[in-house]
Amino acid sequence: MRRGAPAAAPSPGGGDPFPWLGRSVTPHHVDDQERAEFERLRAENQRLKRTASRGISLKVSEKGALSVYGLGRFPVTLYQEQWTKLLDMADEIRAFIRDNAGALKVKA
Repeated sequence: MRRGAPAAAPSPGGGDPFPWLGRSVTPHHVDDQERAEFERLRAENQRLKRTASRGISLKVSEKGALSVYGLGRFPVTLYQEQWTKLLDMADEIRAFIRDNAGALKVKA
């Protein structure tokens, strides 16, 4: 072999270019399990996009709290008694927002 010559490459029609991975890898190689996972993730992504476009939604969390989705990137989650206290203060919150409108930012 000449000095500086590249190592022997696998033949164009055969040989695994990545034998240490334990499976043949080609740009178009996707097994059924990978394809199923891809399709599941695609469907979940579409569902999340539809949910986001609908606006605000409510859900009971795993721990039994109420989560409000659609206000921002993350849900607002409080327990029942916390929501009750907050809702009882609705008039005070509206007045506070009105009185401090100049200092509060508006996020679209």
